[in-house]
Amino acid sequence: IVAARPLRTTGELAAVVRQAQPRVTPGKHPATRTFQALRMVVNDELGELDAGLAQAFARLAPGGRLAVISFHSLEDRRVKQFFRACSAPPPLPRRLPVRATAVVVPARVVEHGCTASSDEIARNPRARSARLRVLEKLA
Repeated sequence: IVAARPLRTTGELAAVVRQAQPRVTPGKHPATRTFQALRMVVNDELGELDAGLAQAFARLAPGGRLAVISFHSLEDRRVKQFFRACSAPPPLPRRLPVRATAVVVPARVVEHGCTASSDEIARNPRARSARLRVLEKLA
């Protein structure tokens, strides 16, 4: 990409990526991941996801549920880590006797990662990468 600069159009960038990456998954353009990566960086998508998850959880009433659909592994990893952190008990000092009833867990994971069925994927191929996770606020 650097050697081909200046690039003026997305078509030029796509051609450069195609030359650099001749082997590709059938049915996918070789520049798909490049454009996805550029979009994610320019829009700060993972940072926005982290902020959105925190804000959404903070606004939930007890008993409310937060449902998130992720479409690729980077997003899904962030959602899973956030849900895990929310559903874990707070860290306690070692060797301190604490009753189980005294530990307040802020949330529980309701759905660990539901994916589309083969019938749904046949009707909607875009659903193949979608993963649904649900978190319920307890306190």
